[in-house]
Parts: sequence; C-alpha cells; structure tokens
Amino acid sequence: MDVFILVLKIIFGVFFCFAGIMHVIKPNIFKHFIPNFLPKKLVNYLAGIIEFFLGLGLFFPSTVKNAAIGIFILMILFLPIHIWDLTKERPAIGSKKIAIIRIPLQFLLMYLSYLIYLKS
Repeated sequence: MDVFILVLKIIFGVFFCFAGIMHVIKPNIFKHFIPNFLPKKLVNYLAGIIEFFLGLGLFFPSTVKNAAIGIFILMILFLPIHIWDLTKERPAIGSKKIAIIRIPLQFLLMYLSYLIYLKS
C-alpha cells in the first residue's frame, strides 16, 4: 500500500474522530456554524456522530472505501455552510480571511478523501 495513502488515512481518521467527539463534548463551538433555520442541537450531534464513525471507518480495511466516499459527500454537504459563513459580516470561523481560506481547503479535503477512496 502506498505510504502516503496510509498516512493520509491515519491523519483523516484521527481528525474526523476528534472533530466528531468535539461536536458532542463542546457543542457550543459549532452552534454559530449552523444556520438558524436548522435545528442546531440535532444537526450538531448528528454531524459529530457521522464524522466520528466516518473517521473510525478509515482504520478498518473493510470500511475504508465507504468511509472515504462518506467523507467526500460530507464535505460536499458542508460546503454551502462554509460559503454561507463567508457571506456573514462576522464569520463563525473567526475572520473573513480564514473563511476565504477554508473554501479551497474544503476542496482539498474532498480531493484527498477521493484519493483514499481510489487507492484503498
């Protein structure tokens, strides 16, 4: 197996598991990222659970492909929220500069998750 893909799976797995746990133990961090028309607690906990299990799925050969494509889809679903955050006067991420950087970063995450999918 390609060492780069192995390292990428580990990094993504740890990152998504950590993010998922943070959604549950520190939900207030994420409340400003969720549009007001959505049920904030439900969306936050659901996103956290999904992120955790997708990250966990990257550690098991039988679930890597499904987890990688799941992360790709999740990043597509999060993209409109990140674009919406960029349009706010004070983005939830902290600053306009960081909100702008996050958009291409989202595409990078999508690309890397697709690479994991292809190479696993």
